[in-house]
Amino acid sequence: MKFLKILLGIIIVLAIVILVGGLFLPKTYSVNRTIVINAPDSVIYKNIADFNEFYKWNPWAKMEPTAKTSFSGTPAAPGHTYAWVGKETGSGEMKILKVEPNKQVDIDLFFKEPFESHADTKFDVQSDGSGNKVTWTMSGDQNLISKWMCFVMGGMDKMIGKDFESGLASLKEKSEKGN
Repeated sequence: MKFLKILLGIIIVLAIVILVGGLFLPKTYSVNRTIVINAPDSVIYKNIADFNEFYKWNPWAKMEPTAKTSFSGTPAAPGHTYAWVGKETGSGEMKILKVEPNKQVDIDLFFKEPFESHADTKFDVQSDGSGNKVTWTMSGDQNLISKWMCFVMGGMDKMIGKDFESGLASLKEKSEKGN
């Protein structure tokens, strides 16, 4: 009986630490990376806003090329969708919310599995000397579970920053080749 009381006490203390501690962890996150690409803004924009092209440089598609993917809607237009289901990458969907041709693509990123969440993903393309500066940003709200997961893993920036960097490097390579 004494063991059960101690166990119950430990469980209660852990629950309080998790709940109260979660109040002090960030409610939102934002991760961004930037690269300069020496290619026309129209080429870069097409490689981002047409998910058939996006798939070719997407770092997560490269991580799991066997994931089942589907594309629907008019490329580079609101409603254009890219969905995936994979063992490593989980499942989700990206849908273009709005575009500013050759300048910005605003995307709703909906993760279905392993954890359900939404993220606002933006690609901004700005003239920068003889090239174009591309900034990839992902931001969103965190629930209690994602707050603690990010805390343990070192934050969203640490978790996906390298993927953004490799993705932008692939976008640069693809765009500078002219395709």
